[in-house]
Amino acid sequence: MKFELGRCLLNERLMESGKSAEWLAKELLFKPERVYDFIENKRVMPLKIAISIADSISCDVRALYELISNDNEAM
Repeated sequence: MKFELGRCLLNERLMESGKSAEWLAKELLFKPERVYDFIENKRVMPLKIAISIADSISCDVRALYELISNDNEAM
């Protein structure tokens, strides 16, 4: 099954973990603007970064985005 990426859920995951975007940026040695770009869907997280973010806030990497199934595939 194929999936499309929906909305970024990073802000929700940060709130659940009690962490801030600024904390995450400092933890991963990023500029805060980069984290905000992910949150605002201005930039898609590369897989390596998504894994690092998920590890930092103790969530599953799949929980960082809405996943929209693409069931309309031709067989």
